[in-house]
Amino acid sequence: MHWWQTGVIYQIYPRSFQDTNGDGVGDLKGIIERLPYLVELGVDAIWLSPVFPSPMADFGYDISDYTGIDPLFGSLADFDALVARAHALGLKLIIDLVPNHTSNRHPWFIESRVSRQSAKRDWYIWRNGAPQGGPPNNWLSEFGGSAWEYDAASDQYYYHAFLREQPDLNWRNPQVRSAMHEVMRFWLRRGVDGFRVDVIWHLMKDEAFRDNPPNPDYRDGDPAYKSLLPLYSTDRPEVHEVIRGLRAVVDEFADRVLIGEIYLPVEKLAAYYGEGLSGAHLPFNFALIETPWRADAVASLIDRYEGSLPAGAWPNWVLGNHDRPRLVSRIGPEQTRVAAMLLLTLRGTPTLYYGDEIGMIQVPIPPGMVRDPWGINVSGQGRDGCRSPMPWDASFYAGFSNVEPWLPLAADSGASNTESASADPNSLLTLYRRLTALRRARPALTQGAYRPVAQSGTVLAFERVAGGEALLVALNFGGETENNVILPDAYLGTVLLSSMPGRAGEAIAGRLTLRPHEGLIISPDS
Repeated sequence: MHWWQTGVIYQIYPRSFQDTNGDGVGDLKGIIERLPYLVELGVDAIWLSPVFPSPMADFGYDISDYTGIDPLFGSLADFDALVARAHALGLKLIIDLVPNHTSNRHPWFIESRVSRQSAKRDWYIWRNGAPQGGPPNNWLSEFGGSAWEYDAASDQYYYHAFLREQPDLNWRNPQVRSAMHEVMRFWLRRGVDGFRVDVIWHLMKDEAFRDNPPNPDYRDGDPAYKSLLPLYSTDRPEVHEVIRGLRAVVDEFADRVLIGEIYLPVEKLAAYYGEGLSGAHLPFNFALIETPWRADAVASLIDRYEGSLPAGAWPNWVLGNHDRPRLVSRIGPEQTRVAAMLLLTLRGTPTLYYGDEIGMIQVPIPPGMVRDPWGINVSGQGRDGCRSPMPWDASFYAGFSNVEPWLPLAADSGASNTESASADPNSLLTLYRRLTALRRARPALTQGAYRPVAQSGTVLAFERVAGGEALLVALNFGGETENNVILPDAYLGTVLLSSMPGRAGEAIAGRLTLRPHEGLIISPDS
């Protein structure tokens, strides 16, 4: 099997991981400094959010140079040092690829904007206004308002799915495809092990630029973007040809991975594996983030997802990222241990968001300190709270920096940090370390099939089966003790790992009791 199938991926938001130069912002040297922590955690690959040169209108997702490193984070030499050190420690390195849009300060767009006759005019999506005046159609920006920005100099509009500072590239233009493929080769030659492709389902737009239809499920209070169904601005059938091209570049290099960011129902994710599995190796499955945290809802999701996968496709699971509220603040601190056990025992590749292994909370951001443009433009949509700096110890700035960080630290960082969690044998961090160690020791957890056993009330139970091994995972999503959990007939086993202290090595015979908020991994007796 490939490393990206058996391994655990760990997402780092570089601005918030470790500052080494005293500017309050994390950097590449800081990531290098903390690599031993990740080795001890037991992850296999790290994925970095963007570190390219950028005006930072969207904190790096507005790129002005695809083949450089922003001085805020360091230099290309620092990046090369990170690749070398990660590989020396047995870690893979995945970077963000942001091919849907550039910064409006990228040389490509500056040239495109010079005139309608510019050689790069067709590298972006320029349109005349509607016959009656105004934007070409009704498409909306996810960050608020129309997705069309008027350019008075040329009397046309350009399209931006996000900020007006992030004009969308025209992926129908072969020159755009060729240029982005060369960007990929630049980084692959430097040793990166793959890409996470930003908003991959946005890359192609309707050729006729038809209006998006109203959303019948839109409710008062929802962001305005949700008032329309993005039928013609996202998830177009032609996108799969584009993704095949990205995959072909990745396949020029040995054992690399292509991951696609896709916020679509699991039934639609299947198409992004591509015909004959020629698309993304791992179309990101974010469904656990959005599914109600109940045993029945999660069991149904697993069944739907497993049932939708094309033959030979490899699943993946995610519980948190830089765009969604922190896990512990969504499901409550009691359930974080159950969530850890679920994420690291389901069939497929798990991706862990930095800090979730110590239970980092969603940090409240005072109105005057909001940095996220989405939060500024669209009330209630800010992402700053899940991007706060990593707390490493109980020092004044939590070991992240020696100056005030770019975002506030969590109020509990003095007591809740990696140093204190490492010293506690019963901490959430210790549980994560035990789970990753168990994954490596038991092929059933990395390679085995998924077999549902029971879903009743607040309990979900399933087996992971490989060869002669069938490990049982039982999870209590509720706050009450659950007795007589249904097990296979005459089941005899031994607890390998509990999400709580005190049960490792316990014999299980025929019946199972789960304490409130408890998860168990059980090995059958031979």
